[in-house]
Amino acid sequence: MILLNDILRLPDPKNVKVRFNLSFGTKRPAIDYFTDQTEESKQHMLEGQYWNYSKKSNFSDGNITLGFVPIPQKQDCWLLFHIGKVTKDLNIQDGIGYEFEELDEYKEYIGRLVIRFKNHSQNLIRLGENILSMCEVVEILPSVYSNDYFPGYNNVNVSWQSLKNLITKESWRSALENQKGVYLLVDSNTGKQYVGSAYGENMILGRWETYMQTCHGGNKLLKELGADYIKDNFYFTILETFNEDTDDQIIIERESHWKDVLQTRKFGYNKN
Repeated sequence: MILLNDILRLPDPKNVKVRFNLSFGTKRPAIDYFTDQTEESKQHMLEGQYWNYSKKSNFSDGNITLGFVPIPQKQDCWLLFHIGKVTKDLNIQDGIGYEFEELDEYKEYIGRLVIRFKNHSQNLIRLGENILSMCEVVEILPSVYSNDYFPGYNNVNVSWQSLKNLITKESWRSALENQKGVYLLVDSNTGKQYVGSAYGENMILGRWETYMQTCHGGNKLLKELGADYIKDNFYFTILETFNEDTDDQIIIERESHWKDVLQTRKFGYNKN
């Protein structure tokens, strides 16, 4: 077993704090911000890393801080996204509490080092001296994590924000453009659902690209929610897939079946 500090060789574990970021103050999965690879997303992650909640200070001057985000579909696995040093405690609660510098000597591991750690504590910020010996290095990726693999039709469950990025990846495009199907949109804020079907040009890919362009896909009730709401709250999954030779009427009938099963006409966003 290779442990985290076997790789990083941090000189003083007593001065290390490790933060496991389940989210960054929004409903988007934390990994989304990393895979975006934009300056805005990176800044949002760093602000989350150095955020203090009310009546509690997380770090002290001189602390080395490690930031991790969970990797989807890999239980108890975390991706390293930041190693920094606190240069000034700003004494701020409910806000960004510290000035810091990124430690370039660890740059080669950012976005590539994956550990396995089961956090048995409710505290997501842990002392290095207590946990570094429990953080097993699973792998060091050959390149920066991109989450561009297609997980299989039965395992698709992605936010609008994630899908916007993933749908440009070749593995996703080739999988989605070759299958007709019935899909489900879920409003993570209210739990309301929308069942749709895809059997036209480029099949599921073509239909979902429409949601990336319009957000509402032409649905009246979704239009009323507004684009920003859908971008922040909607998740996409696939209920059933069919090969390209399947008669469109079969897919329409299965769509109606799922609307009945999930009662999306009565409690969701389907009008017919």
